[in-house]
Amino acid sequence: MDAPLASLRRAVFRLAEQGAALSALYHRARLLGCEHLPLKGPVLLVGNHGVWGYETPAFFHLIHQRTGRYPLGLAERGLFRIPLIRTVLPWLGGVEGTRENAMTALRAGSLVVCYPGGAWETFKRSHGRYRLRWEQALGFARLAARAGVPVVPFAGQGVDDTFRWPPGEERLCVRLTNDDKYRMPLVMGLGPLPWPVRLTFHLGTPHAPPPPDASESRLRAFRDTVAASVGRLLTRHSHA
Repeated sequence: MDAPLASLRRAVFRLAEQGAALSALYHRARLLGCEHLPLKGPVLLVGNHGVWGYETPAFFHLIHQRTGRYPLGLAERGLFRIPLIRTVLPWLGGVEGTRENAMTALRAGSLVVCYPGGAWETFKRSHGRYRLRWEQALGFARLAARAGVPVVPFAGQGVDDTFRWPPGEERLCVRLTNDDKYRMPLVMGLGPLPWPVRLTFHLGTPHAPPPPDASESRLRAFRDTVAASVGRLLTRHSHA
C-alpha cells in the first residue's frame, strides 16, 4: 500500500472511530456481560442485527473500550459487489464473510463478529423487528466446529428502534442489487438523526463448539441452541 493510500485509510479509520464513539454516547449505549469475552485468543460472537446495521459501530466501540480488542466483522458477501463499500469496509474492520476469511481471522487469534441474519435482518421491514432471520444458516456453526472456537451469543436491544418505518414501507425501498434481500428500506429518524433510543448489548455465556466432524443435524441443533440464547437475551432486556 503506497503512503497516500495508507494515510487516507488511517484518516478514514480515525473518523469512523470518532463517529462510533459519538453514536455510543448519543444512544447511552452499554455493554453487559463483558466478562464472557476473553482478553486474548480467538472467539466468535454471534447475534442479531439492527435495521441498516446502524448499531454496529457503537457495538464495536464498546467492545474495544472494554477489552482493548478491535473486533473483526464478517460482512454480507453481496455488499462487496458495491465498489465503494468493497473498498472502504475493510478499512473499518469488516471483511467479506467467506469461510476462508473467517478462518484466517480466527487462526490469527481475532475476535470475530458474525450476524447470521445478514441482509435479511439489516434490510428488514417493520414486521421483522427483533426477529432472527437465520433460516438455513449453518455457516457460523460449521466455522466454530472447524476452528474449534467458542461461540459467544449476543443480543442488541434498541437496535430496531433507531429508525421508524413510514406508511407504505414496502414501496419505499432502494435496490442495492437484483437480489430481493438487498432491498434497503427507506426509514425515518428524528430529522437527520436516528431516534435517541438507548442501545444495550448483552453478551451471553459461551457455547463450546461442535466437534470438527459434526453431522448436519448436530450443526442445526447447535445453530438453534445459539439462536435460543440470543432470543433469551433479547427477551430479558425487553423486560429489564
